[in-house]
Amino acid sequence: MTLIDQLRASVAGPVLGPADGDFAAEVAAWNLATQHTPEVAVGLTSEEDAAAVVRIAAATGTPVRVLASGHGSAIAVTDGILATTSRLTGVTVDPETRIAHINAGCRWADVIAAAAEHGLAPVAGASDNVGCIGYTLGGGLGPLARTYGFSSDWARGFRVVTAAGEVVTASATENPDLFWALRGGKGGFGIITSMDFELVELSTLYGGSVFFDAPHFAEALSTWVEWTHTLPETATSSVAMLRLPPLEFIPEPLRGKTVLTVRFAFVGDPAEGERLFQPIRDVGPTIIDAVAPMPAAAIATIHNDPRDPGPSWDRGGLLTDLDAEFVQTFLEVAGPDQQVPFIAMEIRHLGGATQRDVPEGSAVGGRGGVYTYFMAGVPDPSLFATVLPAAADAVLTPIRPWISPETTINYAGGLTVPGAYESAWPAETFARLAEVRAAYDPKTLFPYGPA
Repeated sequence: MTLIDQLRASVAGPVLGPADGDFAAEVAAWNLATQHTPEVAVGLTSEEDAAAVVRIAAATGTPVRVLASGHGSAIAVTDGILATTSRLTGVTVDPETRIAHINAGCRWADVIAAAAEHGLAPVAGASDNVGCIGYTLGGGLGPLARTYGFSSDWARGFRVVTAAGEVVTASATENPDLFWALRGGKGGFGIITSMDFELVELSTLYGGSVFFDAPHFAEALSTWVEWTHTLPETATSSVAMLRLPPLEFIPEPLRGKTVLTVRFAFVGDPAEGERLFQPIRDVGPTIIDAVAPMPAAAIATIHNDPRDPGPSWDRGGLLTDLDAEFVQTFLEVAGPDQQVPFIAMEIRHLGGATQRDVPEGSAVGGRGGVYTYFMAGVPDPSLFATVLPAAADAVLTPIRPWISPETTINYAGGLTVPGAYESAWPAETFARLAEVRAAYDPKTLFPYGPA
């Protein structure tokens, strides 16, 4: 029997080859610039499906990769089996233990809605459209990061199909070495079918975003940098320069403008949050001021990340402490008067809980970072190979003194930048991850990392 025939005989979900009509839709990533062309696509409908796929892959020496929402798809899959988890949906919440059981196909919106019914919230990402599992495996830095840490710090267990075709639990008490690796080590350990995730007691926030026009950029960015040095851990913020096209889905006051937005999320008394945010409002007039008390379930509106699939290119990493010289240098190379092909250039404030590891330890890289940086290129694939990388280098070279030598894997640009993979973890963590991968997948059935 051929590989596809073996899979069709053993898996309840759809098994598709390139000639099948639904194949392209099955392997489509959120990043439309990445076109996956595996030998076979398998739509998992159960843990049993996942185990069957792995056993057949192991017997035939076929590599297996996993696709959920596809937000992290920067490198095309061109061989082997691509297992998709979108059908593994469903979230259950135990309000007494505050544990959400999250199946592998869920996105953060599913968990946020289920948790809100009990006055709870997940420590999730800025976008509620991102898949929970892939995001958490890489650590995850969301709008509440300074208060609650990396999202992976709240993972309490995973169900994993290993390269042996066995379904195991990875937690603090079962397979703790694998559990350590899955909290921040990203991929190459097996197929994750579900995750147990602890929620926090949170029903409201003081948060949102304000937008400044170009004449106020320098003062706003300078104030933001100084302001971040004074904030308590209960406050997390970011700043982003957006070059927005004149399209109808963009709010009318922002269409066609280059704007600076400051995002804010404060856990605590709204009056205290308003007091803390006042220095940003004192910068000057805003185009939009949407910082106010809000339901925790609306947290995705703070960043308002795009929800629809499209071609994307990005570059990111971590920064050390920032100062007035950084602000001047950054604005000279990327300010509103410069012609740079980036629709978004963002800096997030870290510190606080992000710098403290969980008691039992985890594989998260980047705990020493003070800020993150992220650049999203103009969504024109013809620019991805040469124009955007060169433009990114032109921005990053002058600010090199503030760039941290260590990054974190979710900011590593899909591992397309040389050295990004190795710098995503401290050297000791990187070596230990290699040991865990070798122990659980000695024949590299689940390829991960640059070729």
